[in-house]
Amino acid sequence: MSTYSPEQAAERAARLRAEIEEHREAYYVHDAPTIPDADFDALMRELEQLEADFPELAAADSPTQKVGGGVDTEAFAPVDHVARMYSLDDVFSVEELDAWFARVKRSVPAGTQFLSEVKIDGLACNLLYRDGTLVRAATRGDGYTGEDITANIRTLKDIPVELDTDAPPAQVEIRGEVFFPLKDFADLNAGLIKAGKDPFANPRNAAAGSLRQKDPKVTAQRPLRMLVHGVAAWEAGDGQELPTRQSEVYDILGSWGLPISQYYKHCETEDDVHAYIEHYAEHRHDLLHDIDGIVIKIDDFAVQEQLGYTSRAPRWACAYKYPPEEVTTELLDIRVQVGRTGRVTPFAIMEPVLVDGSTVEKATLHNGYEVKRKGVLIGDTVILRKAGDIIPEILGPVVENRDGTETEWHMPTHCPDCGTELVEQKEGDRDLRCPNSQTCPSQVANRLFYLASRAALDIEALGEEAALALTNPLSPDEPPLRSEAGLFDLKAEDLADVWVEREEKKNGVPTGDIKRIRYFYNQPEYYTSGPDKGQIKTPAQPSAGTLRMLQEIEGAKDRPLWRVLVALSIRHVGPTAARALAAHFGSMEALRAADLDALTEVEGVGTTIAQSLLDWFAVGWHAEIVDRWSAAGVSMADEVAEGAEEAGPKPLEGKTVVATGSLEGYTRDSVKEAIIAAGGKAASSVSKKTDYVLAGEKAGSKLAKAEELGITVLTEEQFNALLAGKDV
Repeated sequence: MSTYSPEQAAERAARLRAEIEEHREAYYVHDAPTIPDADFDALMRELEQLEADFPELAAADSPTQKVGGGVDTEAFAPVDHVARMYSLDDVFSVEELDAWFARVKRSVPAGTQFLSEVKIDGLACNLLYRDGTLVRAATRGDGYTGEDITANIRTLKDIPVELDTDAPPAQVEIRGEVFFPLKDFADLNAGLIKAGKDPFANPRNAAAGSLRQKDPKVTAQRPLRMLVHGVAAWEAGDGQELPTRQSEVYDILGSWGLPISQYYKHCETEDDVHAYIEHYAEHRHDLLHDIDGIVIKIDDFAVQEQLGYTSRAPRWACAYKYPPEEVTTELLDIRVQVGRTGRVTPFAIMEPVLVDGSTVEKATLHNGYEVKRKGVLIGDTVILRKAGDIIPEILGPVVENRDGTETEWHMPTHCPDCGTELVEQKEGDRDLRCPNSQTCPSQVANRLFYLASRAALDIEALGEEAALALTNPLSPDEPPLRSEAGLFDLKAEDLADVWVEREEKKNGVPTGDIKRIRYFYNQPEYYTSGPDKGQIKTPAQPSAGTLRMLQEIEGAKDRPLWRVLVALSIRHVGPTAARALAAHFGSMEALRAADLDALTEVEGVGTTIAQSLLDWFAVGWHAEIVDRWSAAGVSMADEVAEGAEEAGPKPLEGKTVVATGSLEGYTRDSVKEAIIAAGGKAASSVSKKTDYVLAGEKAGSKLAKAEELGITVLTEEQFNALLAGKDV
């Protein structure tokens, strides 16, 4: 129950309505949102809860009772829809979805089935066909009246002017969404900025702004797409029968030449719907358009009619909204960092903000060209999202929030870490690089961090902070490592006087105070009383983490050859190429002696990789790394088991295997190595080309996809039997 008094509730509701209406006009009429969708949803839900707690506050003109937005009568003629266009009720969790299922099941026959489809984040559009000819296209507007955008819709190549059928319906309204393909969004904004115009905040507004142009010629220049998903006001021609299910409609729409989504699915049970939602939670960024959720509909039209509508939405459908990915925050600064290949990348420093479950305060901006392309200024309010649910990405600025204090950022001309002038690797390259790859502290530190990764030598205790301390400490003047060549020569005594700065914490909370500490050694213990007060009682000793790091470095000397190759940071030589090279040549000596022809004989190694290897080994300080590692005892050749050449076909020869879930006897990397060693291909996603799916605990959507496609699913025990050459 609400904590508001009736007077407080009325005041809060009035403020919410005014704020929501302002945001609705910015979003629907001006195509210029001022807040992310998730924040707007939160305002609407708060108002809905107030109206539920205080029914006297409910009113017919409340935003909670409205559909879409208004109509811009100055730019477009208003037109009435033949049948009303509704909105959808949203659910924001599995529990809310299950509650919707429970409500529906009380009123529908047992065994009622569903249709699930991705919810395109675009502009709702209504196409009216009479006798198979497109006579009108309109925006949703307020659900009853929309804007006539017929001339603009006719510029979309997806939309036929005539339906491809000899027996068209007398009349039908076809509903769908116009969207801006994700791959084209950045190009559009770059062009707008170059022309001195404001960029769009996100693809949805790019679609709306492009479609709602007064001049159809402008719309025609934009790569807009449309997908249709429903029908209304369907008047059959003589002798025609109307479909009885939503799933049948898609086949009919497609046969008429209309663009339909490939992402819908007929679901027989609630569990099927849940699996569909889980699948696209993982793959939502693999689509050609943005989505903000999943639409679930009753498939049977008779049941839909039985359930009916509320004042704004059908009772037979709902929209499951994924957790918000987009938020707004302030761009405080833009700085640059130097990677292991010398690439200098600008990144954004932002006011910390919670996005998709984690706090984000930094995001990459890729290169100086991309900063200009996105049109962001220091001080901007920016829209942030997690691309692929992992990498924070700035979509663009909220131009409407600018107050004139924002400043433009410029790419530096010299390396911030070593002062070397930055250059293009090749003419016209958008990335600038520091050419001082041998001694630039950041490049050396990043190469150390990379060679310690699981993809290379797997030295867990050599993390990013340790790599920085080894190459760029406050003191001594001469760091323990000037290049990775000396890594395997490190001794504990080499690390005794490495000092760094670290922020102090109190009860686990940063205080803002910075102090200097030894990074690899514990602090010495002093006498606190007596005649030796102030004298050293116990000298500084290597920390447990330092001893573990040195032990792991020693253990890394016995890694297989392909891991050593990856650790060298040779351009284009990742784990796949490294495995092929190691398997073919067997030793570093043979590889270094190979010429271009010999290298390109290796399967999967083309001219680019081969030339990159030759160029790398031709550099003196590169060769020094290999020589010093070899002298320190790093294995530079793989042992070949006796009789291996005479062995028969490998048990997974020519097979593609996807591993998913937690496995008792394997890590993520070791199971991949086991698959490859047995002659198979270790894939990351399930498709029709997959031969086996190895499923451990909590296998998730990949297991569901395998079962859907009829792919053989292996237990860990069966997988081990296959590796041993046994039938399963």
